This record gives sequence, structure tokens and C-alpha cells, in this order.
Amino acid sequence: MSELTGAVALVTGSAQGMGAGIARRLHAAGARLMLHGLEADAGRRLARELTASGPETEFTGGDLADENACRALVEAAAQRFGGLDLLVHSAGDSSRGTLETTSAQLWDRIFGVNVRAGFLLAHYALPWLRRSPRAAIVFIGSVNAYIGEPKLMAYAASKGALMTLSRNLAAALARERIRVNCINAGWTLTEGEDRVKREQEGKPDWLAAAEKTRPLGRLITPAEVGEAVLLLANSPVSGAVLDFEQLPVGAPPDW
Repeated sequence: MSELTGAVALVTGSAQGMGAGIARRLHAAGARLMLHGLEADAGRRLARELTASGPETEFTGGDLADENACRALVEAAAQRFGGLDLLVHSAGDSSRGTLETTSAQLWDRIFGVNVRAGFLLAHYALPWLRRSPRAAIVFIGSVNAYIGEPKLMAYAASKGALMTLSRNLAAALARERIRVNCINAGWTLTEGEDRVKREQEGKPDWLAAAEKTRPLGRLITPAEVGEAVLLLANSPVSGAVLDFEQLPVGAPPDW
């Protein structure tokens, strides 16, 4: 499998968590990176760390619920590095809410970041991707797209929409040799997930219980998601949906 030496990659939501794991793997493969996130201090630290050990890496912020922020992010990456080869939309809003507690505003916010931003980023990246001989888009979805959880209703619905968007774009852009794929990540151990479980849900021992439900007896790591992104960035595959795992039928609704 060829590496990404000299390629330019934009990874949203990469200041920490899953996105940071993806960024680290792409950087190790030789890509120049534009990081993005709402956590500016963490993003700048990661950019400095990666630049010190390899290809240049930059960071820029921006709320992807804002169309102007999506456009500015793509332009910043392409202009800083002279082009764009790979777009990875990893940023996502996983705010909790059931049917009863999810407001219209929260629904719109989740869909704005998770789906609408994916569309807008691809829209603004298209002129740059057309110039690349190895253009690719990877959307980071979730296995919740299939089954979901009551408290993640809007999130699950948005990831289902993102998966459909991915397959539609793959078909639409095939003649232009722009590959589009989706990774439905399973339960991934990130700083944010740990914080939500411990602080918001009051479950200090959540990890041990969660690991008992997993096919491998543990949660997925951000590095493993990064390996999957690298695979799809380098492969001739397009229109694929890579599922890390699926929640078993009849599983407890509140993991």
C-alpha cells in the first residue's frame, strides 16, 4: 500500500480524540495536515508536535455549523499547502437527547455539524480535489446509524444521513476519479467519551462494563480508526461503508 508522502489532508475534529488519532496516522504516512477543532489550545499543541516530527501541520478553528467556517477551512488548507488531496470529516456533535428531550434547535445543530458540514466541506473542496490525482473523501460515521440508542436519537439519524450522503457522492464523483467512502466507527475510547460517561452520566466505572459488551473485549482506539482512514485514502475503493462493529440485536439500550 502506497503512503501519503506529499499529500495534503484536511481532518476536521482533529484537535483531540478520534480525529487526532486519524491525523497522527496520516501524518506518519507522510501527509501535510490541516487540523481543525473547537479546542484551539489542544489543536495548536498537536500541530506543533507533529510538525516537529515530520511534515508541516497547521491548525485552524471554526464552528462547522456555520457555512462560512466550512468554506474558510477548506480555503485555508488548500491555500496554505497549495492544494488538497484528502478530506476527512471526523468532527461530530454527539449531544445526548431522547425523543422527549431533543429540541428542534438541538436536532438542527447535530445535523448541521454531522451532515450539512460534510456536504459543505465536499462542496467547497471539489474544485481542489479535481486537481488531485489521488483525491479522496472519507466521512466518519457510526454504527449507531443502524441501531442507535434512545439517548442518541438525533446523532444516530445524522450518521445514517451521512452514510447515505457518502454513497451518493461516490456515485456522483466516480467519473471524476474522486473516491468517497464512509467509516462507521464503533464504540471508541476517547477523552470526550470518558468525560461524558464520568461527568455527565455519573458512571465512574463505565469502561469495564462497556468492554464486556464488545466483540474484542475492549473499545476501539483512535489509532485503529486512523488505520482504516489510511487504507481508504490509498485504495481504489469507492462507495464503501466500513463497519467496525455492529451493536448486537437486543442489546441494553443504555450502554
